[in-house]
This record gives sequence, C-alpha cells and structure tokens, in this order.
Amino acid sequence: MIKQTMFVPLAGCLLAIACAQAIAAPAPYSKFIVFGDSLNDAGQFSDPGGPPGSTLRFTNRVGPTYMDGSGEVKAANSTQLLGGKLGFSPDQTAASTSATRASQGLPDGNNWATGGYRTDQILDSITTTSDTGERSRPGYLPSNNFRADPNALYYLSGGGNDFLQGRVTSLDQASAAADRLVGSVQTLQQAGAKYIMVWLLPDIGLTPAINGSPFQAFTSQLSAQFNTELVSQLQHVDAEVIPLNIPVLLKETFANPAQFGLAADQNLTATCFSGDSCTENAKYGINSATPDPTKLIYNDSVHPTETGQRLIADYAFSILAAPWELTLLPEMAHATLRAHQDELRNQWQSDWENWQNVGQWRAIVAGGGQHLDFDDQRSAASADGNGYNLNIGGSYRLNEAWRVGVAAGFYRQKLEAGNDDSEYKLSTYMGTAFAQYQQNRWWADAAMTAGHLDYDNLKRKFDLGVNERSEKGDTSGTVLAITGRLGYDIAQQASSPWHLSPFISADYAKVQVDGYSENGNDATALTFDDQKRTSKRLGVGLQGKYQITPQTQVFAEYAHEREYENDTQDLTMNLNSLPNNSFTLQGYTPQTNLNRLNLGVSQKLTADLALRASYNIRKDDDFTQQGINLGVSLNF
Repeated sequence: MIKQTMFVPLAGCLLAIACAQAIAAPAPYSKFIVFGDSLNDAGQFSDPGGPPGSTLRFTNRVGPTYMDGSGEVKAANSTQLLGGKLGFSPDQTAASTSATRASQGLPDGNNWATGGYRTDQILDSITTTSDTGERSRPGYLPSNNFRADPNALYYLSGGGNDFLQGRVTSLDQASAAADRLVGSVQTLQQAGAKYIMVWLLPDIGLTPAINGSPFQAFTSQLSAQFNTELVSQLQHVDAEVIPLNIPVLLKETFANPAQFGLAADQNLTATCFSGDSCTENAKYGINSATPDPTKLIYNDSVHPTETGQRLIADYAFSILAAPWELTLLPEMAHATLRAHQDELRNQWQSDWENWQNVGQWRAIVAGGGQHLDFDDQRSAASADGNGYNLNIGGSYRLNEAWRVGVAAGFYRQKLEAGNDDSEYKLSTYMGTAFAQYQQNRWWADAAMTAGHLDYDNLKRKFDLGVNERSEKGDTSGTVLAITGRLGYDIAQQASSPWHLSPFISADYAKVQVDGYSENGNDATALTFDDQKRTSKRLGVGLQGKYQITPQTQVFAEYAHEREYENDTQDLTMNLNSLPNNSFTLQGYTPQTNLNRLNLGVSQKLTADLALRASYNIRKDDDFTQQGINLGVSLNF
C-alpha cells in the first residue's frame, strides 16, 4: 500500500494533470467558488476505499481496475476540470471543509458543494455553517466578512437531493425547491456577486435510480417543473446569471452517444458502471471482462462517470469562452479599416510634392495582403488571421493647393481564435472620399469612409467530450470613419530630394456588428446581441521621403496613436434553448497605445505611370497588424 506521505503529492499530481488543460486560457475571474451537492463535491469526505489520505468524489476511480482498495483515486469532477480550464490550481478548486485536507495541513479550497446537501443546506453553507459531518466551519459569507467577490465566478447546482430524500413529491414542492436554490443565488448577488453559473436539474426520471420504474414519468414531470420555476425566477436576479441547460445536453448525449465517445449499443439510462444501487452494465461495468467507465454516462444510480464530468465541464467552458472570441469580430473590422486607410496614406505619401497637373486625374489600383495577431488577454482569446484586399480609386487636382478623390476597397479576412481554432470570416466593402491640401510647407488630408461588413460562415469551435463541436452562424454590420492629419515639411525647399515632416492626427471610427443566433437549439448554441465598438484616437508622427533618382523614391512614416475608447468590451448573449435568460460577459480590451510604421518605394515607369510597393505594421504589447501592398497609378 502507498504510504500517506508519498500519496498526498502523488494524488495532487494526478489531479493537477487532470485539471491542467487551462494554462493557455484567459483568466477573467479572480476566484472560482462552487456550491451544491454531490454532483459538484470536490472531496469533502475521506475516501475509505481509496489510498490513505485520499478524498471522495462521486464518480469512478481513475483505473485501470477502478476498484476500492486498488490505490486508485477518484477521478476529478466537472468543477475541478472547469476550474483547471479557467486557470485555477487544484488547491483552489479543492473542497472547502475537508477534514482530511485539514489534517494534512492543506489549505481549504473554494468548493463548498457537499454530497447529500439539499437546497436548504446549500443556502446554509453560504450564510451560516458548512457541516460535512466530518468537519464543521463557518459558511462562505461569514468566512468572508459577508461580502462576495464581484470579480469571482460562482457556480451552483442543487435540487436532486430534495427529490431523492422524499422532499419533492408534488409540483408545488418542486417549485418550492427551485425557489430555495434561487434564494442562494439571490443571497450571493445581494452580497456582491456578479457572475453566477447555475445548473438546471438533470431529468431525474432518466437516471438509473428511477428509469424504468413506475415513478419515472412523474419524476420527470417534477424535474421539468423544478426547471421551469428555476428558469423563471433566475430572470429576476440582478446579476449575470449563466444557466447550464444540463437536461438538453444529456438528451443530446442519449440521442447520439457515439458522438460523445459513449457506447451506442448500450442502455445508458438504465445501467451504470459501478452497480451501486443500479443495474451494472454487462459489457462495460466494473465487474465485466472489459470495464470502461468512459463508455457510460452514469457511474452509479445518479452520478456521472468521468465522461459525464468532462462533458459538463466542456459545456460550461464553451459558454464562458464564447465572448472571448466573439468580441474579436468588431476588431476584425477595425483592422480592415486601418489597412484601407494605410493603403491610401501610402499613396498620398508617394505623391507628396508630386501631384498630377491641375485639372488632371490620377487613377490608382492596388492589391495586397494583411495579417493579424491577437495575443490572449485576461478576457479575450488569442487569434491570428490572414486576408487579401483590392483597392481602386482616383484623385482630381482642383488647383495648386487642393485635390480631392474617391476610393473603393474590398477586403477578405479570416481569423482563427481560441484553443480549437474557431473560424471567423469577414468580407468588407468600403468607399472613401478624401481631400488633400498642400501649400508651401503645410499639408493636410482628411477622409471619410463608410462600409458594409459581411460576416459569413462564423464557426465557433470547442471541445465537447472526446470530440469537437462547432456552432455556426452569419451576420453583418457597418463601419463609419473619419480621419485627418496636419503636417509641416521641414525640408529646405520644394525642389529638395528629401522631405521630412512631423504631423498630428485624429481618428474616429465606429463599427456595428449585428446580433445573430447560431443555428439550431442544441445545448451549446448561443444568440449574441449587437456589438458596437467605437474608436477615438489622437496621434503624433513623422513622415519622410527621399528621391533617389528622378524615377525612384523611398518613403517612410512612423506614428504613435493613443486610443481613448479602451474599455473592455461586453457581450450580451443567451442560450438558444433559454431565450429569456440573457447574461453579459466580458471580452476583448482595445489597446491604449499603438505604434505604426509604414515603409515604401515608388518607381516611375513612364511620365504618367508609376509602380508602388509598401509594408505597414501596427503593434502593441498583445496586438500586431501587418500588411503589404502593390499598386500602380496613372495620370490622365
């Protein structure tokens, strides 16, 4: 048998591995705090069938024998897996009131869920006392000066034991149990909690404990009544309440088990893995010739196997991670707009002190490519993407000091975001009208751009059990921008081969992305509200040009821009299956400071025809945008 002194670090290592998927994820929440019953209990009780010093979770052992006394610990449950995905350590996601951990000198964790708790006891663990029978301590709020952390994510489940302990035998009692669970949510909200994730109760009639019995239909009816009342009451809580539609998730699992790595040829609702108070599965049960809990959804009469635990954790994470990716949609449009403006400025700079004659047109055609790179933030996913563009336009010189023009641009951008490389595609159609002034050493330009955004084939991808799922949708939007610059040429004279000019700039841009619903009504499909992202920037810069030969010139520009609309973007959303339960979560935070560098070369092929190439880069700590363009201009 493994000695206790060796087991404690070993068990910690196993759980750390089980929960370690999270390192690359954003970390928008200060803590992850759990309340509930055995479905979320991370180890409040000692594990008499496990190695010395181990704690009990209500799921299967890790294998390969899965037997009590084998030296195998209980697998991590869904809250530990989800906490790991959110960046929290095994100590942080551990049980709050474990006598075993306390005896080992280990810190209390933030999981207050306790096996056997009813909805009234869940509330007690928040407001008064957490008592597991092995250890008692003040509850969450008394332990935290009766204040809830507004930056933490709270996670609740409950109600099953009200049924299993005979407290719910009528529709009114089912509603009362739901009201008691909502009471826990409201208590946390009134103490300051802002983000609260709440389970809908699984259909207890479809568990091995009840399935196939005379009570199945009525128990399912009571479960549905509990959820109807729960969903209705949660709509009135003044917090960002994130519902988990566990019944719909399980319904999809039972309808298509192979999609989730489960056995397609077994009765998943009437059999279980352990045989504890239920019928053990003959093919994959613990005493069979091929024991495998990953093929079954239930470990015992009511609790999930490690497969079920992972499904729930992945499901919850997919909802929390959605705004980290979707708030990048407006950023794609802003990046496309900036690429269009950079291309026009490159053209203007190559034309500096070299306009066409008065009364003459100059046509431009340019094409190129761009690359975006977003590093992950506290509440936004990493992403990178590529695209291409085509710009056409022309300018007309009114007199010695003024010329005006128009341009049209088509941009196609693809962005891959998040851990599973979700795919978001954008086609942008823009039109710009501009005016330029150039007199002696002073110069100025101003432009107004309007455009249409077409987001097609938006594919949000995420893990769901052993497989990957994607949710698809389409939307559109608009972009409107005004930009202006004013500069002074410090070159000695207009005929000089070089020009050098400091300038100031001001930019305003507004991107509107229409709300949309992902296709279908499965458990993971979401509806997103409209997004609006406004940018207001001031900048200073220096641009220069040098005439190498009468036909060849090089030019460059550097600018530093300050963004004044840099609040973290929020996204309001709801599950398609629960359209009236919306919530708002945080996403991307725009950069405060951006540095921009443009480099280019222009070559005259004839007196009226010129070829131009340029490279542009914008960069800050966690954002990089690069582009290359090749264009021609023709006077006529």
